[in-house]
Amino acid sequence: MTALAPAPIAATAPPGIRPYTAYVYAYPHKTAYRPLPDPPLLRDLWRGERKDALSLYLHIPFCEVRCGFCNLFTRIGAPDGLTGRYLDALERQATAVRDALGDDGPVTFANAAFGGGTPTFLTASELERLCDIAEHRMGADLRAVPLSVETSPATATADRLAVLAERGATRVSIGVQSFVAEEARAAVRPQRRADVEAALGRIRDARVPVLNIDLIYGIDGQTPATWRTSLDAALAWRPEELYLYPLYVRPLTGLARRTALTDRAWDEQRLDLYRRGRDHLLAHGYEQVSMRMFRLAGTAPRGPDDHACQTDGMIGLGCGARSYTSALHYSFDYAVDMGEIRGIIDDYTATADFTRAVHGRPTNGDEARRRHLLQSLLQAQGMPVADYRERFGAGPHEDFPAELAAFAARGWLDQDGAGPLLRLSPEGLAHSDALGPELFSPAVRAAMAAYEAK
Repeated sequence: MTALAPAPIAATAPPGIRPYTAYVYAYPHKTAYRPLPDPPLLRDLWRGERKDALSLYLHIPFCEVRCGFCNLFTRIGAPDGLTGRYLDALERQATAVRDALGDDGPVTFANAAFGGGTPTFLTASELERLCDIAEHRMGADLRAVPLSVETSPATATADRLAVLAERGATRVSIGVQSFVAEEARAAVRPQRRADVEAALGRIRDARVPVLNIDLIYGIDGQTPATWRTSLDAALAWRPEELYLYPLYVRPLTGLARRTALTDRAWDEQRLDLYRRGRDHLLAHGYEQVSMRMFRLAGTAPRGPDDHACQTDGMIGLGCGARSYTSALHYSFDYAVDMGEIRGIIDDYTATADFTRAVHGRPTNGDEARRRHLLQSLLQAQGMPVADYRERFGAGPHEDFPAELAAFAARGWLDQDGAGPLLRLSPEGLAHSDALGPELFSPAVRAAMAAYEAK
């Protein structure tokens, strides 16, 4: 086995900076949400909102196993009848949401996604029903818009994939994390490489246009050589997309009870592996879209990029989904502990009235600016300054002078942040998980700090 060549830049973070502070995939963060004291009617929330290019997300909170690093809202398995009861509730919710959107203007969807959990935990017939809910209750034409679906090696069966392909899936994302058996065990992810390879073959046989493979770096015992093994195993399938995720050890997860890898050496290991993985993919014909996302050159996007999950105009269905209007982000309660999750799912399946938003956080003008800057700056293509100014009436350097000056001083901004395009340098992208949290507002920071994990 040949190890990767040394990374061209020394794997060292700026003094005092933890490069892996938090994965910023949405803002405000879900731990800043709270029960809404006067739950508003959905029809009032959506009145006046643009509804001609909505995003639709359906959440399935079930998995066959729970990986050691996972803090997603999901439970292991489902007692007899639970998936059916969950789909019944999902249909009731979809009916209420579509009614709330009204018919005073066009209501159309620009993209759709099934996530979780593991949507393919559902049987083939249940996946048919899930698609029917999206189409018949919400009015989404799944065959006419990009449709992304998450899966796992154990549940990517031929019958399920056939349903998804026939109903219009344009992208299937599979969490492999590592092709090395010892690393999979270290991440508390029971799987065999032969089963992973078989699942990848079935996805390719289903002829879904885009295959995405997720890999994780920073696993206990991982080396540059074993990281190269996983990268090359993934590249053998020539996936249209690859995500490289740093391992996080979060409260109440399996790994949190087994290890305490939180020191500086682990940060440096992850930075080194990130750079090696990035350079390896770039050398094999991939383009960097964000810190995590890489796309095969010449591949047309078949859905929103990774930042678009927080775009205004998001309709989330399911007890782990979030919805976004211009004034409020809302969802149901959130938990990581298995007992708490089971209780929330049971409450959801028993809910008859889905006409109000019950849990969320308002987004005022300052938060909207922060969201726009975050979701734009964390993309490799950067943000046109003129677009920001046109939307908010001032430039980003006027709204966030201290933050952008600090980023420039650390070498995180291309051309020190000057010019018409505000874009991260390669090192800025590498430190996305440190940069993002520095743009959180004091109010959101306080709410996150006060959140009690459950």
